[in-house]
Amino acid sequence: MTSTAEPSESQRLKDRGAASWAAAVAHPMVAEIGAGTLPHATFRFYFEQNLGYLHEYARAIALTIAAAPDRAAMSVLTRFLGQIVDVEIPANESFLTRLGGSPGTPAPLLPTAYAYTRHLLDVCRQPNLAVALAALLPCQWSYGEIGQRLVQAPPADPIYADWIALFAGDGYDDLVTASTDLLDRFCTPADQPRTADAFDRSTRYEIAFWQLAYSRGESDFAVI
Repeated sequence: MTSTAEPSESQRLKDRGAASWAAAVAHPMVAEIGAGTLPHATFRFYFEQNLGYLHEYARAIALTIAAAPDRAAMSVLTRFLGQIVDVEIPANESFLTRLGGSPGTPAPLLPTAYAYTRHLLDVCRQPNLAVALAALLPCQWSYGEIGQRLVQAPPADPIYADWIALFAGDGYDDLVTASTDLLDRFCTPADQPRTADAFDRSTRYEIAFWQLAYSRGESDFAVI
């Protein structure tokens, strides 16, 4: 008889919320980015909100580093933080400039984006590495999946092609793997109800954030 290996905790979280995950990675805005048909004004609105979000996301990762129990975990989380601070925030500023926006004048976070950041900060303040990673991963992991899929047939518009490339490289995929492996290593059975809640809530916020940007603020759901 062939035994079937138990799925990892990260895969279990993704699989149990498959419908929400699919709604996030295949949101209509994502599809229009891939097709190159999204209005530039909508993408500019996305960056205006995303820049504020990323600064708070970086703070949540920094809080998580404090819960890291060993140097290997600190190394992965430091790479994670560097990806946001040194790569994605400058890239978002550049995209916003290319789209006619002004990175030097931060836009206030609308309720959905603000609530998402409060969720992340609240979870990551707790000294539990697995639960913190469960809250952080839907953003990192879903963008990697989006990038890997859309890069197979990139749009002609260089702004959308460049954004897709940001998440489609092997380096980004390696970081996602390291992050999910870290969750798998530290999650205990006792953590699983809390990792499930944190992961599911963040995935729902991913959907809501896409919808917030897609509607340019007209669809704003603060409570998830």
